[in-house]
Amino acid sequence: MQNKGVIVFLTVIITALCLYYLSFTLVSNGVQQKATDYATDASGNIDFGKKRAYLDSVWRQPVYNFLGADYTYQEVKETELGLGLDLQGGMHVTLEVSPVEIVKGIAGNPKDELFNKSVDDARQAAKTSDSKFVDLFYSAWQQNNAGKNLSSIFATAANRGRISLESSDSEILEIIDTEIENAIERSFNILRTRIDRFGTSQPNIQRIAGSGRIQIELPGVDNQERVRNLLQGVAKLQFWEVLELNEYGGSIEAINSAWVADQKANKMAPLDSASAEPLSSEDSLRNALEKQLEQIDPLNQTLDVSPLISLMKANYGLVYDVRDTILVNRIIKNERYESFLPRDLKLLWGVKPTQAEDGTEVLELYAIKTARGTNEAPLEGDVVTDARQTLDQTSRPAVSMQMNAEGARKWRKLTSENVGRRIAVVLDDYVYTAPVVNGEIPNGQSEISGNFTLLEAQDLANILKSGSLPAPTQIVEESIIGPTLGKEAQNQGIISMIAGLVLVVLFMIAYYSKGGFVAIAALVFNIFFILGILAQLGTALTLPGIAGIVLTIGMSIDANVLIFERIKEELRNGVGLLAAINTGYSKAFSAILDGNVTTFLTGAILYALGQGPVKGFAIVLMIGIACSFFSSVFITRVIISWMTKKGDKSKINFSAPFAKNSVTALNIDFLGKRKIAYLISSGIIVVGLALAAINGLKFGVDFTGGRSYIVAFNEAVVPSDLKVGLDGEFDGSVEVKTYGANNVLKVTTSYLINEDDDASNLEVENKVKEGIANVTGFSYVDNAEQIADKQFSITGSSKVGATVADDIKASSAEAMIAALIAIFLYILIRFRKWQFSLASIVALVHDTLFVIAAFAIASTFGATFEIDQVFIAAVLTVIGYSINDTVIVFDRIRENIENRGTHKLVKVFNDAINQTLGRTLITSFTTLIVVIVLLIFGGEVLRGFSFALFIGITVGTYSSIYIATPIVVDLMKKELDNENAAKEAKKTA
Repeated sequence: MQNKGVIVFLTVIITALCLYYLSFTLVSNGVQQKATDYATDASGNIDFGKKRAYLDSVWRQPVYNFLGADYTYQEVKETELGLGLDLQGGMHVTLEVSPVEIVKGIAGNPKDELFNKSVDDARQAAKTSDSKFVDLFYSAWQQNNAGKNLSSIFATAANRGRISLESSDSEILEIIDTEIENAIERSFNILRTRIDRFGTSQPNIQRIAGSGRIQIELPGVDNQERVRNLLQGVAKLQFWEVLELNEYGGSIEAINSAWVADQKANKMAPLDSASAEPLSSEDSLRNALEKQLEQIDPLNQTLDVSPLISLMKANYGLVYDVRDTILVNRIIKNERYESFLPRDLKLLWGVKPTQAEDGTEVLELYAIKTARGTNEAPLEGDVVTDARQTLDQTSRPAVSMQMNAEGARKWRKLTSENVGRRIAVVLDDYVYTAPVVNGEIPNGQSEISGNFTLLEAQDLANILKSGSLPAPTQIVEESIIGPTLGKEAQNQGIISMIAGLVLVVLFMIAYYSKGGFVAIAALVFNIFFILGILAQLGTALTLPGIAGIVLTIGMSIDANVLIFERIKEELRNGVGLLAAINTGYSKAFSAILDGNVTTFLTGAILYALGQGPVKGFAIVLMIGIACSFFSSVFITRVIISWMTKKGDKSKINFSAPFAKNSVTALNIDFLGKRKIAYLISSGIIVVGLALAAINGLKFGVDFTGGRSYIVAFNEAVVPSDLKVGLDGEFDGSVEVKTYGANNVLKVTTSYLINEDDDASNLEVENKVKEGIANVTGFSYVDNAEQIADKQFSITGSSKVGATVADDIKASSAEAMIAALIAIFLYILIRFRKWQFSLASIVALVHDTLFVIAAFAIASTFGATFEIDQVFIAAVLTVIGYSINDTVIVFDRIRENIENRGTHKLVKVFNDAINQTLGRTLITSFTTLIVVIVLLIFGGEVLRGFSFALFIGITVGTYSSIYIATPIVVDLMKKELDNENAAKEAKKTA
């Protein structure tokens, strides 16, 4: 085998990298176990506060040494293979920045009735329109104001210099558009900063392209109300005076006296001696602090207390290694140290670290001067009317800031009193910058300069504008998964993966003998590579991701089945073992490549256009396909090469005795039955779609909008009884069904669907709780793990606004269309005939409609499955799988056409189907094994997904034989008939 050394080298490198990245997961699990042990008392009860304190204390401390390189717990958590919300519990939130407040803010909140009516009309139109809010506002403005220019509203004193009475409507609309985009970016940055200090591991925040929405995932959070308040709170911008070095002076003797007085008042023994005498030196103070630190720090780690001593001596301007900041926080917030600090002082951290000369990341702790007994800032950010990135006199990036009249007056006083000193720009109690005042600023027009990059200057301008243009964020989509539900999903996913793997292993060994062991080795490498690469990319493993792995288990066998069937075919023709192996790999390669590329394309489209769980599934699918191709084609080739060192006399076989001649030498006239197949397919699809039109399909909250709640009981509850009772609470807009078990129900309602405020959310949730309590007589408890008799708990919930639901439906349709176009073009490039491309698309549309029809028929018989985002992922996976099947047949047709001689076209196509039938049936069977396992063990979340795959894979196999191939025959027959007619006409002429 050529390039065997390269394959071995790549395998070793990839394996080593996967081991390296997966090692972080093991270390992280070890640290968490230590935290659990530390927080567990003698009775086995866990103090979660102590556990969090332990993890906080090691957050920036080294916990893993790899070949001399130290990694902090934070770095370990960022590199480990994390679990998604559905596997560990947590909260998923989509926020939308309100453009209404931005437009009003730019206009100065005028009382003009027609302006406010235009804004309200645009707000209502936005609920059912995909157009931008600015366009909807302008359309409403034109209808309400009959030719009146926007400048009559927006040309205010605050907008002087950029909007005048001569400004055109298009210019003003462009400014508004820019301000909205800046507000979204500003909100994104503020939210990212808030989340970074929230205390959850591996949070995820991202903007949704083309919208004003921001998606946030917070694994493991258990205080949803705190999260909502944190994410929806309006940014608080303030300006504070910064205290400088030695401003308070003070002697160590006075500090020591205060230290001892504090000890006596608390009846505490001195830390450095047997008496309560004043500490006589800096060394004794240092010793006392270090001993105190041992009591505070649960790990008994040491911290350089020199900066703390400097703080106690009123030596401000402190800079700390970021690894020490958590411990410093715990010290300075301890009441035994607060007594040493002046009352008109508070300490605020800088918002982000900088790099010291030695490469260490450091963070500054600012000493902020406050008025005694109050926490009011000298100047609030609401006085800022504009801020923008500009250039200073030396052409370096700077920020220009403008204030209103009141702000200019206060700013003049503040700057005149602080010439040569620093004033801190503080947002949400974090210092973003602290420039030195060069002189009194009399008119509110300021320039902030420094060593800014262009991007930093733009960010600072956005931060300053957070006070002038409030852009409140609203939660338009929310999903809460309780830890109990997440743990159950973990178990279901693991069981599905193991069960699917075991069944495939048994079948492959039973059918292919030693060749089966080779395929299993490739499968093990495949799964190992997937997990390692996910860890390397920092991607969390979700339940749909596990479904992707389970599906990959089945699909990864496909390449080896194709290779082994080719080898068996060559052996039956009397070819020697080595020649058969070489020919088998060579002839199977193009079909394997085409099948993998087309499936990968659907995964890429899912990732680009999908949202939430669909993205997680798409990532695993793409990684799985790439790993499957490498392991099944190249790694197995190396293994077989090693097993055949003795040449044709090597003892390796590719079929068990009972399977040696199975599914071979068939001569079934598939194409002769194609018209019957057309009628059967059309009939089932028409009946299914008719039932869907009559009874309607069950769309999930993703597509309809609304709120759903997962409710767990201690005993079985009849869904229909609960629905009847809840109908009165929700005006009939409620659905109740079992969710995986008869004591777990899913309650879904569209009540108040267009209301996204917290009050409406609370009202609906309370109605659910009260309604269930009234119907069942049970009482509600918060902790699902402590449900007793006659009690219930909400273990998970989700909310999707109507506008978000419309966007999800639109993106799903885009994904379907994009997948079909991509596949059409790829088949056209590979097979060079439009008939193959068109037939492929017709077969894929057939498969999609068949799955939808199957859902409608199943619903008629009482088996209802929701159509949601995960369903779309299933359909696109079916498309990828079906085209993979079709390509295998097409590839053999292409090969046979080149050597068809005098055979008729129908005979050539029939032969191709018969020759690939063994591979088709075996691959479909192995894939269906794992899909059935998913259907049985995958849990309620994946029930609809699994059912769609089961129908789709079955129908995809059928359509490759009875739809796609026959259509190519019918289309090409016409082309060949025309060519023959032309030849005959030419001969006659």
